[in-house]
Amino acid sequence: MRKPFVAGNWKMHGSKAFVTELNQGLKQQTNSMTEIDIAVCPPALYISQTIAELEGSTVKVGAQNIAEEASQGAFTGEISIAMLKDMQCDYVILGHSERRAIYGETDEQIANKVALALEAGITPIFCVGETLEERESGTMESVIAMQLDAVISKVGVEEFEKIVIAYEPVWAIGTGVTASPEQAQEVHAFIRDKLARLNRAVAEKVIIQYGGSVKPNNAAELFAQADIDGGLIGGASLNADDFAAICQAAQDVASA
Repeated sequence: MRKPFVAGNWKMHGSKAFVTELNQGLKQQTNSMTEIDIAVCPPALYISQTIAELEGSTVKVGAQNIAEEASQGAFTGEISIAMLKDMQCDYVILGHSERRAIYGETDEQIANKVALALEAGITPIFCVGETLEERESGTMESVIAMQLDAVISKVGVEEFEKIVIAYEPVWAIGTGVTASPEQAQEVHAFIRDKLARLNRAVAEKVIIQYGGSVKPNNAAELFAQADIDGGLIGGASLNADDFAAICQAAQDVASA
């Protein structure tokens, strides 16, 4: 059985005081949740602080992006995978829709970053998803297939045992609109089936999170779906009570 995984993406939010308060709340409220994996991904400036403050807890720490360059060098403003390794990060979010849409990251660039993370032993949280226009035009599956194919072509399907996939319908991120459990399950099943056609054993093991306006009041129904293995949580991860409630919903599903 796959172990549910809930990760918080703090995006560009935080201050030293805010991060400390949030970490204290997370540490207190999630320590008994041993049936699931939990991580938070703060802005890079607060990774070191978060790792220190969450020491001894069940919550692991990740980053939100890495440079496409493998080594250190003259890349002003970038953060290398080696730096994340040095900071003892466990995860890194790659291919988030905001990186694709705002910063123009391509499938090929994202695949290169996934390969770098795998080489460093850091687990990529690899995001895929469609816009509202792509969903309404009937190209959703082909769009997601292309995103997956870029990584499959780069690292091979067997490496997906070490990759977390996060399905994020772009139209449901930060909008308050959530895909229905049935809609989300349909896409998760499509993703798993696509991998299964290449390697069924890998497909059965891969964690596929749902990301798109997950809240305490809808988490349980989403996580109860057969192919949804937790969530990549945005806004709700900035509130310790809300994030803990979402984690508890995953814990309850895992314990059932």
